[in-house]
Amino acid sequence: MAPLLTMSGITKTFPGVRALDGVDLDVEAGEVHCLLGQNGAGKSTLIKVLAGAHQPDAGRITWRGETVRLPTPVAAMRLGIATIYQELDLVEHLSVTENVFLGHEITRGGLVRPREARARTADLLSRLGHPEIDPGTLVGRLPAAGQQIVSMARALSHEVRLIVMDEPSAALDPDEVENLFRIVGALTSAGVAVVYISHRLEEIRRIGDRLTVLKDGSTVARDLPARTTATGTVVSLMTGRDLAHAFPARPEVPPAPAKDAAPLLRVESLSRAGEFAPLDLEVRPGEIVGLAGLVGSGRSEILETVYGARRPTTGRVRVGGRPLRPGSVRSAVRAGIGLAPEERKAQGLLMLESVTRNVSVSTLSRFARGGWLDRRREREAARARTRELSLAPDDPDRPVRTLSGGNQQKVVLARWLLRECRVLLLDEPTRGVDVGARSELYALIRRLADAGVAVLLVSSEVPEVLGLADRVLVLREGRVVHTAPARELDEHRVLDLVMEGSPTC
Repeated sequence: MAPLLTMSGITKTFPGVRALDGVDLDVEAGEVHCLLGQNGAGKSTLIKVLAGAHQPDAGRITWRGETVRLPTPVAAMRLGIATIYQELDLVEHLSVTENVFLGHEITRGGLVRPREARARTADLLSRLGHPEIDPGTLVGRLPAAGQQIVSMARALSHEVRLIVMDEPSAALDPDEVENLFRIVGALTSAGVAVVYISHRLEEIRRIGDRLTVLKDGSTVARDLPARTTATGTVVSLMTGRDLAHAFPARPEVPPAPAKDAAPLLRVESLSRAGEFAPLDLEVRPGEIVGLAGLVGSGRSEILETVYGARRPTTGRVRVGGRPLRPGSVRSAVRAGIGLAPEERKAQGLLMLESVTRNVSVSTLSRFARGGWLDRRREREAARARTRELSLAPDDPDRPVRTLSGGNQQKVVLARWLLRECRVLLLDEPTRGVDVGARSELYALIRRLADAGVAVLLVSSEVPEVLGLADRVLVLREGRVVHTAPARELDEHRVLDLVMEGSPTC
């Protein structure tokens, strides 16, 4: 039988960039086809061509044996092609039901049928394993995992034959990932094809059937078996070089800069009602402390409360011995705290602005003279910081939205380098970052710690926490259930603790 989808020789050029250079992809009905590549390899552009959001400059798309054009996303959806993007395109001030049927509302006699739409939404949510989500809830009130389920429900509200999932597990805890795999299995059993994009190679091996690998806008491998192709082979194809997945060498415990130093960051009985219980922690200069726990365990809320973005119910935060004003980002930043948030595009970056403005935004007053901004000094200072981090491309005038995920994260870190922050809060620092860029970010984080910065780190990937941190606090349901040096823990022990371990400190 002919493949469900064939994309042949797809080429797409943007001003100054050849994003796709003759890419080939074919997908069979009922399979999980994994699309791999580093950030900037062309994956996002290819799926936008498939979704009808971009028009190719050359090449051919064949759907169920017939050549087709996809001039709009509506045309793609009518064929049965749905795309769930990593940055979910939901309308936060509309309800779950309104988002699920947005653009194809259920009508009869020209009138919208809200009760029928609500009932169908509830049925879709049950099929996805989440009957607890209220169809009438505003989407903006749901956590990231719940919003992703809504996006899947919207895709299934159409007669889909192929679903593209872009980094679907990035915001999910282990239980949610298992549910995602169950959903994918049910879809493929019904003959629906899934194009699955992920940087987590262990997921690819578990869930995938075949692999296609992109590099620099070209297809470098097709039809590889997902379960038996060696990880080293995949990494080599993606990066063009052998890459050891080694974390930077951890210094002797305690880290040299922290050996006899007083804590730089001290958190005393800090809590937020309904989010996390009273917490005490210390981070010394040169030390990396990791917070490990499931989504919903209070990890991100702790970082945001330390940063002043959330007001605590009890407790206080001290930097260098001085207390910060509760719930004040300005107080935290002035004291030397910087935050790289989980949702860097929505919370950490000005996507339409240049690299320079994104780096300098927290220190603009430094470049002001007589009420005027010295743009030359601003640009030079930003470029000096981004060069320290090997930002690519080395162009301070480039819009930050055009950078890969890894380089966008470097821009956020460059901002705090320019600000000369003493405490760095990192929330999911490598989310959506490819394997090549991850090793660079790991080395950078360790280098900052070696220079005396106190780092408090949150990551959903337990190996990342254990590989980077000197000391780990394990969280469950908003409480610290275990504290230990990272070298004394392993992934199985941490997962046991976050799932069902008894509190021990």
